[in-house]
Amino acid sequence: MVDIEALLDQVPALEGSPRTVEELTGGLTNQNLKVTTPTGEYVVRLARSDSSLLGIDRDAESYNTRAAQVSGAGAPFVDYRADLGALVIGYVGGRSYVNEDLRVPGTLPRVATAMRLLHAGPRFSTDFDMFVRQPTYLRTCVSRDFPIPDDYVSYGADFLRIQGALASRPLPTVPCNNDLLAGNIVDDGDRIWLIDYDYAGNNDAFFELGNTWTECGLDDEHLDELVTAYVGHEDPALIARARLQATVSRYGWSLWGFIQAATNDDDFDFHGWGQERFDKAVADFRSPQFESWLEAAAS
Repeated sequence: MVDIEALLDQVPALEGSPRTVEELTGGLTNQNLKVTTPTGEYVVRLARSDSSLLGIDRDAESYNTRAAQVSGAGAPFVDYRADLGALVIGYVGGRSYVNEDLRVPGTLPRVATAMRLLHAGPRFSTDFDMFVRQPTYLRTCVSRDFPIPDDYVSYGADFLRIQGALASRPLPTVPCNNDLLAGNIVDDGDRIWLIDYDYAGNNDAFFELGNTWTECGLDDEHLDELVTAYVGHEDPALIARARLQATVSRYGWSLWGFIQAATNDDDFDFHGWGQERFDKAVADFRSPQFESWLEAAAS
């Protein structure tokens, strides 16, 4: 057990008195605290999962959090203490979204604006490519005998077909969050903030869009709206690219869930989380539209 008060006393920005500490909900790989002192309000993120198995680089997270602040999309960077496993950012206020919020008319264009801001900002210190990360996750599962679906690897060839289709029309990478669940999108009433950079890295922007679309449980028309708002005009090839990247997200992140299920004692159904994403990926691979997505994205 971590002595939270003793830990906070070691961070200059947080040592003021009186001080209040409130645990924030959410966060499967971090414990998140809101700390209020006479000088301001802060969020402290304390690492609590086996970061090496999940591919999280905490030093890179710190660097990328600072870069996201410079872009204007991320919260203010305050401090990073590797020795304490603590990252401190400014508390931006507002409300973290839930999935239904992204269905409200006018919301997705605002989210697209925040994404463009982040993607136009300083490059991150690391790259993120699910076609690299997924094989690493798979090796972890196989080498450690972590349970995964019996037919998981049978879809590897389809996964590689997506990689080939996307590579036939390569796009420059941009700094991406890569984990924009609804809870990582914060609306203060005036603007949208994108938070939590555990998995941040330079990546295909359309992974960001496809990943957000699938993680927020949106419908097909919402993907069209999000991509069109991001690009500025309707582009069927880029919509198809984002749709395929959603499948990439589902197939790759499912292994994250299975790794967590085997290693994390939290009261959360990580295996069910991973199975849900794998089942959606399988539905994509088997979809009669799969071939048309590949063809459109490569055109």
